[in-house]
Order: sequence, then structure tokens, then C-alpha cells
Amino acid sequence: MKKRYRVEFDRRQFLFVGGAASVAPFVVGWTKPNRVAVGTPNTLMKPGDYVWDPGRSPIGEVVIIVSIPEQIVHVYRGGIEIGKATCSTGRKGHATPTGVFVVLEKDINHVSSLYKGAKIPFMERLTWRGVALHAGNLPGYPASHGCIRMPYDFAQLLFGVSHLGVAVIVANDYSQPAEVVHPTTFLPRAAAEEASRVVAKAQSKSLPPKRRHLGRHRPAKVVASIPEKSVTVLKDGKIVAKGPLYIKGPGSSVGSHVFVLKGADRAGAALRWTVTSFRHSAEEPSDLTSADAVIARLSTDDRTAKELHRLMHPGLTMLITDRTAASSTRSERGFIIATHHDPEGWETTVFEQ
Repeated sequence: MKKRYRVEFDRRQFLFVGGAASVAPFVVGWTKPNRVAVGTPNTLMKPGDYVWDPGRSPIGEVVIIVSIPEQIVHVYRGGIEIGKATCSTGRKGHATPTGVFVVLEKDINHVSSLYKGAKIPFMERLTWRGVALHAGNLPGYPASHGCIRMPYDFAQLLFGVSHLGVAVIVANDYSQPAEVVHPTTFLPRAAAEEASRVVAKAQSKSLPPKRRHLGRHRPAKVVASIPEKSVTVLKDGKIVAKGPLYIKGPGSSVGSHVFVLKGADRAGAALRWTVTSFRHSAEEPSDLTSADAVIARLSTDDRTAKELHRLMHPGLTMLITDRTAASSTRSERGFIIATHHDPEGWETTVFEQ
């Protein structure tokens, strides 16, 4: 019954988005969208080209990867790539920050408050200081004020499948998403039956809503910072718990990894995660620690673990990183991100309210 509900929800969302598109065609002068065949190599894709094949994975958590060197946006659902498109990231002086973000807000017909009257359709906000995914012109090189521009048709399709809290990884290098199964994520001194209860409770929840007015639970995020030795749990952009991070074994460098919760395994005894590893720059080591080995080394105290488990749901994003999670890497409304430079230096205020 749950699967049937999700399918019907997607259809309603698609019809809603399609209706918006019929009254707001892409702006004259923008790059014409061009759908190309599945399997087209990234190197052969021209500005405006995109691939879309949602039938490969009809339901599941969505993860978006923006490759700055490739100028390609990759969309994964349930750990399987369902689409990709050419894009245009920030130009010199307005570089798009690398790091891990989530979709904070969605607006089909957004209008810039800084560049009055500028249309920014299918906007999916990543920071409160002006970085977003949206439809726009694609000249074939980085040209934006920090946002990620995409082909109009692709932006519309992506808007229809994404939900609040979707993980967006902006990186200079990354690994293909893989699956990790782990029974006791941040579960210190827990008996097997307690672990099973945590898994069952997480599995009983659905993905976060696609729009805030649709209700249901709010998306949750977890940030585990190795240098700070801290675990921060957030709900809908607000810090609800912060505790110590305990690291087993020698060495303290683990790299940067994004875990997105898929649900329970078939036996209902362990959690299944989609994990993507990434680098902020080409200078960073690429093979510090495998993602499945990382999660087994980390734990926290009982209080923090209980709050994390209370909020667990499919689509929950957990960032494990060698970077700090200090206040300088937070957006204005308290959501923690990891970037390659101080967000206070961002010059982009396109969506300033």
C-alpha cells in the first residue's frame, strides 16, 4: 500500500510541475534543452544535453552530485543513476562552493529579488545565502553567480522527483554511490534487540515531503566532524543534539563521505545506506579510508545516539568529514554545511530575502 501511495504522489507532482511549465516556457536566449540517449558519454554531451530514465529506479531516496570539472549534474535514486545533464556552475570570483548541501526550499516560479524580474524557474535552494539548483543558460563553461544552472526540461524533471532534505554533493572528484549495510550506526553498548527496534522505527517512516505544505516529518541531518570529534544532529535546519564523536582504531583522517539512509535490509535487522565519497579539491588524498570501514569506527554517547535514532528516516543525510563544522560553515538559519571556503566570503546574494 505504501508503494502505491508513493506512485500516486509522484503523478500528482508531475502534473503540477507540468502545468507550471505550460505557462512558463524557458526564457528566450537560454540554451535549448536536448534529451539524448541513455549511455551517452559525458564527454560527448553538449550544452543543453540531458539524459532522463526514471524507470531504472522508480522509488527511493534521491542523491544529486554536481561535478565541477565535468560541468555535469548526476541524479541517483535508490543508488541508481536515473539522469544527468550539462550544467554551468559559478564563474571566477563567484565560485560555487564545494561541499555537502541539502534542498532547503523549492519554488517553481522563483523571481530574483536582487536582479529584479530575473526568472529563476524550478529553483531548489541549497543555502540561504544564494546558492541553488535551477534552470538557466548554459554557455558550456562556469558562468553563474554561484548557482548551478541546468537545462530547463531537466530542471523541471528533477524538481518533480526531489524532496526536501535531498543530499546535494558539489565536488571536484567523487565516487559512484555504493550500498553499505550496517546494524549499529552510532549505537553504543546497544543490545541486538535495541538495534532491531531502531531499524524497525526508521523503516516505518517515509521520505520527507516534496513541499513544506504537504506535512509529514521534517528532514533530518547528521554531521560527524573528525577534527572536532563531535556529532551534530539537525532537524529542519535546527540543531537538536550535539555530542562527542568516538573514533576506534589508529589514524584520524577518514576523508569525506555522505551516507543517505535507504531503509532496512530484507531481514529487518540492519540499516541500508547509499554512500558517496568526495573531495573538495584535486590535492586531497583520494583513498584515505573506505566508506564502509569508516562507519564501523565511529560512535557517540547514549543521549546523542537516542536523539539520532528518534529522527532516523529514509532519506536522512549523514556527513562524515575531516572538515570542521564550526559556525563559519553554517548558513544563516543554522544548517551546517562543509565548504572549501568561508561562506561569509560568498558574493552571491541572488536569493536574499
